[in-house]
Amino acid sequence: MTATAPRLRTLDAVRGVAVMGIFLLNVIDMAMPGYAYVDPHYYGGASGANWWEWAIAYVVADGKFRGLFTMMFGASTVLIAERAMAGGERPAVIHYARMVTLFVFGMIHAYLIWSGDILVLYSICGAVAFLAWRWRPKLLLEIGIVLLAFKLVNGMTAYYEVSTLKAAAERAYQPDVAPWQAFQRDASPPLEAIPGELAGFRGTYSEALRTRVPTTIFMQTVISREAWLDTIGLMLVGMALFRLGFFSGAWSRRSYWLAAAPIPVLWLAYIPLVLWLERTANAPLTQIATEAIQLTLLRPFLSLGYAALVILFVQSRYARWLADRLAATGRMAFSNYLGTSIMVTLFFNGYGLGWYGYLQRWQCLIVVAVVWLAMVAWSKPWLDRFAYGPFEWLWRSVARARLQPFHAPK
Repeated sequence: MTATAPRLRTLDAVRGVAVMGIFLLNVIDMAMPGYAYVDPHYYGGASGANWWEWAIAYVVADGKFRGLFTMMFGASTVLIAERAMAGGERPAVIHYARMVTLFVFGMIHAYLIWSGDILVLYSICGAVAFLAWRWRPKLLLEIGIVLLAFKLVNGMTAYYEVSTLKAAAERAYQPDVAPWQAFQRDASPPLEAIPGELAGFRGTYSEALRTRVPTTIFMQTVISREAWLDTIGLMLVGMALFRLGFFSGAWSRRSYWLAAAPIPVLWLAYIPLVLWLERTANAPLTQIATEAIQLTLLRPFLSLGYAALVILFVQSRYARWLADRLAATGRMAFSNYLGTSIMVTLFFNGYGLGWYGYLQRWQCLIVVAVVWLAMVAWSKPWLDRFAYGPFEWLWRSVARARLQPFHAPK
């Protein structure tokens, strides 16, 4: 074992927790009409246990694990570039071959399997973020923070503009009535769209494909465009923190505890946002403001706090078997991410078991638990036998234009 192995183990474990946490939110979009992801009143239940599932997931998980995974993507970018340089390879060639291949994987995933794909967004943002991989950590942090601040400014500006339209329309000021009505029409899908989505995803594969494609186009042309700034910003923050030794476990235990300490306070800070959303029945106008606030002011610190807790756990002597399995899950994050999409959409869609739209929100937690157990159970035994996860091996082989060793070295 090399001297760096324990440090890489912390990075892998954080990535493993991140990919598991992402599924806690993704399962809603896979299990029922997609807008339920942001509005529990749309489908899946918004009272009792269903409301609590939404509220707790919103406070604890929504965006936090995706933010952490994005930071880890930036950290891995630096790690792979440094390894390429140390091995006499050109980091830019290695990186952009990976991004092009990732883009292709993402397009296949988004159109043929599940429209909520993040790989296309990561490949594009990763191509941009790589330009900064050799910059000083301080500069990376400064630019990352500025990009996150732009996210907040853009969101609050949009909230002010739409609020102004609403106020004018309510006063029957004619020039602003039509724009407000257009916002209401376009901001969220109508309830009348639900039967068509249910029928599409409960039908054959071709019917599901026809239903999926418009959503995928919307995700890639509208939703992803709104996520570029904070995605690149978080990647730059991840690069800086990796260079500073945060993800590799090089900081003192006291520093990690300080990073984790604000978690309860940050959770409490979500209560006004939850109450605001509930009072307005998750109105799109409210979501504009709450999304900008939570993703910029709260999410980054919670993501770092979660990472600090994972690192502290890995460095402790408790449940080392679990730490090993979390690290293996992170080493196979690409396979676990794509494999989850394949298996879970087969469970829900009509060309599989056909459970789409039949589970309430809280019942989806049963699926989450099963998938988490599967991730933790299969990743380590696979890596004990093979050098890479199946999709990691395929990605690496295609990006390098030659088959990579598959079996683990004896």
